[in-house]
Amino acid sequence: MLILGSTGSIGVQALQVAQRLNLKIEGLSAGRNIPLLNAQIKTHQPSQVAILDPHDRSLLQVPQGVEVFVGPQGICEMIACSQASLVLNAIVGFGGLAPTLSALQHHKKLALANKESLVVAGWLLDTKQILPIDSEHFGLWALLQKHPLEHVQMLYLTASGGALRDVPLADIPYQSLEKVLQHPNWQMGAPITINSANMVNKLFEVLEAHWLFGLTNIDACIERTSSVHALICFKDHSVHAQLSSPNMQLPIAHALMPSLACQTPLIEPLDLLSLPPLSFEPIDTARYPLWALKDTLLVRPKLGVVLNASNEATLQAFRAKKIAFGQMANLMFQALEHFERDTQSLSTLEDILALDKEVRGFCTKLC
Repeated sequence: MLILGSTGSIGVQALQVAQRLNLKIEGLSAGRNIPLLNAQIKTHQPSQVAILDPHDRSLLQVPQGVEVFVGPQGICEMIACSQASLVLNAIVGFGGLAPTLSALQHHKKLALANKESLVVAGWLLDTKQILPIDSEHFGLWALLQKHPLEHVQMLYLTASGGALRDVPLADIPYQSLEKVLQHPNWQMGAPITINSANMVNKLFEVLEAHWLFGLTNIDACIERTSSVHALICFKDHSVHAQLSSPNMQLPIAHALMPSLACQTPLIEPLDLLSLPPLSFEPIDTARYPLWALKDTLLVRPKLGVVLNASNEATLQAFRAKKIAFGQMANLMFQALEHFERDTQSLSTLEDILALDKEVRGFCTKLC
């Protein structure tokens, strides 16, 4: 298989799972963490490697015979010429879309951790070839294995509430980057941790669930322990839940090798008797104002292009300390209102790329 984004949180865990399951790695791709990539090359001995920046080529340590691909297009070239039947896409952000499309166009099975691919282009993707790695969507998938979709009344995602779930409402807009990055349950990269604090991540996951399962009856709630990853309410009014320790290696293993994953203990067992009492809380739009967009996005899911582009632009500005945390939501609301009509005519990848560029420019000027 190929692992794209191998030096990120999901990529590192995927390599650990692959090693436990004795799976061969044909190719790796990474961004700028060349020292970690070099260590991964030494351990996993891939025959293909892709890096993002041509200037990093001289830092790369590859044995003779290893094929090296460079630049965003290089990742797609690696996918095209590989023999691997499975591609795990753990690239963060909009840059993961082109590799997703390339993997599907070359008839690879796609283990997808790149949320943005579905958020901005779900209608262009053959979701039958996609294995979800998000813990919530893996949970929904697992619950649906023995239940047809027509029996479903509501899909429920769960959220931890992020780093600011107990901060006084009046203080939230002024929280520092350092505070926002202190996620209470998970160790994740900066973008997804920030997006958990303002609930953008859950909006992304709602759109992912819409495209993966073809439903619009989707909601979410806060479950603070991150032990319950997904719930389904069926039309008979029974509710089924998927629980496990908060560890991404479980959905990764089921995507990479489901037959072995069912028999191999990869994560700590969930001790039900030691769990704190489970409670489910509504997502309060006073604390998470962007959550008010949920129903609009389900009615008009192509707005995901604007949602993602404005999010990435404001994330960059917040991380550079050009804007306050509270300004992120305000700017995203402005972008969605400004470009709402532009999404009605989206039909091709070229349309998505053009609108993405325009939204980023709009947000950058406001920042």
